[in-house]
Amino acid sequence: MDIYVDLKAKPHGDGSAERPFRRISEAAAAARPGDTVFVSPGVYRENVDPVNSGTEDGRITYVSREPLGAVISGAERIDEWERYEGSVWMTRIGNSVFGDYNPYTTLVYGDWYFARADKHTGCVYLNDTAMYETSSLEECVRGEVSDVSWDPDRSIYKWYTEQDEANDNTVIYANFQDMDPNSERVEINVRRECFWPSSTGRNYITVRGFKIERAATTWAPPAAFQDGMIGPHWSKGWIIEDCEIADSKCAGISLGRYYDPDNDNYFTTRYLKSPTQMERDSVCRGQYHGWLKENIGGHIIRRNNIHHCQQGGIIGRMGGVFSIIEDNHIHHINNMMELGGAEIAGIKLHAAIDVNIRRNHIHHCTMGIWCDWEAQGTRISCNYLHHNQRPQGARQLKGGMMSQDLFVEVSHGPTLIDNNVLLSDVSLRFATQGVAMVHNLICGAFTSVGAGTTWRYTPYHIPHRTEVMGFMTILHGDNRFYNNVFIQKWPAEDAEILHDIDDGKEYENRKAGTWVFDDYPTFEEWYSQFDFTRPADMAELEKAHFGKLPVWSEGNLYLDGAAPCRHETASGCRMITSDILGKAFEPDQRFENPDGTEIVFDTDFFGNKRTGKIVPGPFSHVPGTLSESDTADANEFLRLCDTIVNA
Repeated sequence: MDIYVDLKAKPHGDGSAERPFRRISEAAAAARPGDTVFVSPGVYRENVDPVNSGTEDGRITYVSREPLGAVISGAERIDEWERYEGSVWMTRIGNSVFGDYNPYTTLVYGDWYFARADKHTGCVYLNDTAMYETSSLEECVRGEVSDVSWDPDRSIYKWYTEQDEANDNTVIYANFQDMDPNSERVEINVRRECFWPSSTGRNYITVRGFKIERAATTWAPPAAFQDGMIGPHWSKGWIIEDCEIADSKCAGISLGRYYDPDNDNYFTTRYLKSPTQMERDSVCRGQYHGWLKENIGGHIIRRNNIHHCQQGGIIGRMGGVFSIIEDNHIHHINNMMELGGAEIAGIKLHAAIDVNIRRNHIHHCTMGIWCDWEAQGTRISCNYLHHNQRPQGARQLKGGMMSQDLFVEVSHGPTLIDNNVLLSDVSLRFATQGVAMVHNLICGAFTSVGAGTTWRYTPYHIPHRTEVMGFMTILHGDNRFYNNVFIQKWPAEDAEILHDIDDGKEYENRKAGTWVFDDYPTFEEWYSQFDFTRPADMAELEKAHFGKLPVWSEGNLYLDGAAPCRHETASGCRMITSDILGKAFEPDQRFENPDGTEIVFDTDFFGNKRTGKIVPGPFSHVPGTLSESDTADANEFLRLCDTIVNA
């Protein structure tokens, strides 16, 4: 059945084409498997809470009748301001407007949050641009540039909030500089989410073509409830496509974790166990709460424009397993630098089991893609990442994170990274093992090699399943580098990096290439530690069992000072397959497709087949030798890469 929604319709509609509903929520209460909800253009200020599930063969589909014409907003317009002092104005909002969740009394805070906890989940927007919160009225009045912001020109627009308890009001002061807020468009966050089921298990729902914006989402660490402006909330089989998702206080899309009162921000509220231990707890409790391939994940997130969210574009702990994230444009994430902690990136996933992240364009984010724990069967392929780094002139936020295109952390693999273009200062933060890099263009450095993990006993799983097979700390190594191009684009001197929490600092590598693995064994060196001609001695083999794992390196090209490791095999390039890559050590799982079939790396960044001579890098043709059959887009992109690399 087709159900219609039109903001301009008369009241008391029935969802028919002749008498549409006025609110999407009315349609969400009525929709059944196989139904399609058609939404006319307009700004729908509501949180859509789907009541029913679709089925695999009968999805419930929500469609904006005009692409991006239907807007689901978590904000309300505020057009009654009184001048307070100079360029600062004031407004009062009755707290009844917020119901049982007031974003102006709720702080962004929780496990793995490192910055000063003085920012609320609310926000003020001037002409579609978020303003900066201050911790005092005096700071709001001064309206000074933020020296940590990545967009300093916008940072002079400030706001401050306080409670008038006697009158049960939220009071907001805002420095609009030379603008009159009663003549401009000013909005504030009111609702926590925009399209979010209040119950788990709302399966097989499609959301297509909406603009979703401005919600007061909360900090979303891995051992806590993880909300976003839109997301499936511990369900299966959602499709979110062709949407614009912008201006979430924390996360844009959440594929993450349900609410578990026994392990919800445990470290922040109770301290008794380490946060890492509570993440292990979260994995095992997740299985009790139905974390199985049959119940959870299998989502498709594609062709969305996700931007100006302050924690992450796409986040999730466990709920995103077996998903595809493709063809999205993710940019300007965490640029205000109001928030800081270990959950910030364009894409930040824990347990990205059999997740395919492909053909995304990710730039101007604190981090591009961060796969944390259990990146087992994860494939990061044909993505274009650049400018994921702090701009010159911006001071590092106290409690803010390091910047890089990719960060793979404390996973046992297999994690496959192929045919990507990585153009930021740091290409990969390597606090992990079991990674294969094939046919990438890599202009940045590897950092945290052999470091950043301590005693992080993390799980690995039955191949292509969620059931835990074991736990092990990170030994480092078990990495493969085939047919990549490394270019020393940036200055090779180490960069000074401030610590996340304390006042210390360290120096981080900026020299490109695989040379950072020089002290890792070859396979032959590692294997020679085990003598199969006599009975094994556990004590004698302890050093081998807890030592570094081997590294393979073959067919790579090193330019402009990028340096190879001692393992590099100078035998030219060959066609790489799953059989050549072998198995990640700890889970004993091949670098293969989610269905267990072999991968042959015979297709390049643009989808062209690799035929004839195999060349290193993500393009099947060397720049300048493209055939007439190559598309204009490919030519333009190669010219862009050539310009960036040789600038």
